[in-house]
Amino acid sequence: MALEFKTRTQVVVEAIRAQILSGQIKAGEPLRQAALAEQLNVSRIPIREALLQLEAEGLVKFEPHKGATATQISPELIDELFELRALLECDLLARSIPLLTEEHLAQARQTLLRLDDALQSPDAADRWAELNTEFHNCLYVANRPQSHDMVSNLNKNADRYIRMHLQLAGGIEKASSEHRKLLDLCAAGQVEAACNELRDHILHAKDEIKSFLQRQDS
Repeated sequence: MALEFKTRTQVVVEAIRAQILSGQIKAGEPLRQAALAEQLNVSRIPIREALLQLEAEGLVKFEPHKGATATQISPELIDELFELRALLECDLLARSIPLLTEEHLAQARQTLLRLDDALQSPDAADRWAELNTEFHNCLYVANRPQSHDMVSNLNKNADRYIRMHLQLAGGIEKASSEHRKLLDLCAAGQVEAACNELRDHILHAKDEIKSFLQRQDS
């Protein structure tokens, strides 16, 4: 297998993204470029480039006279992200199901096995959201490049909330059975039922995340 080449900026993006998504960098916390450069042993140039990329992903915000900060968790943003995901991903799935081959379905099953294994191991928590997204993407095979790009960006923005759902808001208990039901419906070519299952899967996650945050606040 060929090794993936990563630029210095890509490495920095991944390092800062991981700290934000894991909670090591708290929401609202200032992101001091000098401190990050020292911590990651790079110059400020890749730090600046990385922060701009993370701003595009919705994880970082630049404010006048304050610089970059990690974005705050927002119930309104959760609504928007997950409702947009439901709209776009259900459309992609509906267009993809007639195109799914046995090879596509086998890849989805293998990814689901990897996800299920990871969900049983707290040590693999940093891969839960990644594998969850990878499983869903296995089913989206329609040639809709703009939709794929938008879904990818939405999932990056929603990554912290997907992780929160799986780790803290009861998502693990439901993830495996819901994913298997979705995959079975796709394999059977039941477009409407599969899209309804996907929509419920995404929107129920949204509701559970918001309920968890409300309990935390109270």
